[in-house]
Amino acid sequence: MITPIDPHTHPLWATPWPSLIIMVAYLAIVLKLGPSFMKNRRPYDLRGIIKVYNIIQIIYNFAILYFAMYFLFFLDTYDMSCVTALPMDHPHKDYERFVCNIYGFNKIMDLTETIFFVLRKKDKQITFLHLFHHIYMASIGYFLLTYHGYGGLVFPACTLNTFVHAMMYIYYYLSSVNPSVQKSIWWKKYITLIQLVQFITVEVLIIKTLLHPNCNYSKFMMWLCLIVNPIFIGLFSHFYIKNYILSPKKSSKPPQDSSDSKAQEKVN
Repeated sequence: MITPIDPHTHPLWATPWPSLIIMVAYLAIVLKLGPSFMKNRRPYDLRGIIKVYNIIQIIYNFAILYFAMYFLFFLDTYDMSCVTALPMDHPHKDYERFVCNIYGFNKIMDLTETIFFVLRKKDKQITFLHLFHHIYMASIGYFLLTYHGYGGLVFPACTLNTFVHAMMYIYYYLSSVNPSVQKSIWWKKYITLIQLVQFITVEVLIIKTLLHPNCNYSKFMMWLCLIVNPIFIGLFSHFYIKNYILSPKKSSKPPQDSSDSKAQEKVN
């Protein structure tokens, strides 16, 4: 078993077992146990729970965003020309670990959305792409901390992702209040555009880092992100073209509730 680079890695990512157990349990619940449990039951009305969940996600993501922005712009941390993890003896190393850990916890928390789909019998929303994305985001922490350690290039990338998530969950909550509020949310399509900008920005940062002659970064993680990131760009581009260019009238129709809008828009 490979020893993580950082000796202070959180137990959740110090070995592959926690991530593996969570992923196996997740797939078992959403693909087998959950559908079997719901087979002869009526869908649960989880609108109240989903609203609370959205509020928690809004608060959580804004908290991460605050800590991350403070770290990036108010502390003496990264050289933005070559963003690598802070050395182990850096005075802000524990802060870097803290922000990365709470971000990683949120990716595991995101798995709850699929459980909502199962309990509401929204089985069509549980697609291969939906599962692939959630599994990737919830398990990448182990590989990142094992082969690279906390922080580095993923830190500003995850900061962008957190901002997008905060905006998305605000939209999800507002769209779940009532139909009139749903129709008044004119900025729905711009959430997808921000997501695309996020992925393209990350791709540029990855390529820039790979071309930097003196930037010490895990080549394994760089190439993994370089390969997976364009998949997300393709998925979001397809969604935007299908819903806002080819079918603008269809896309303007408000979703049934916040959970349904997640299935349509949220790959990340």
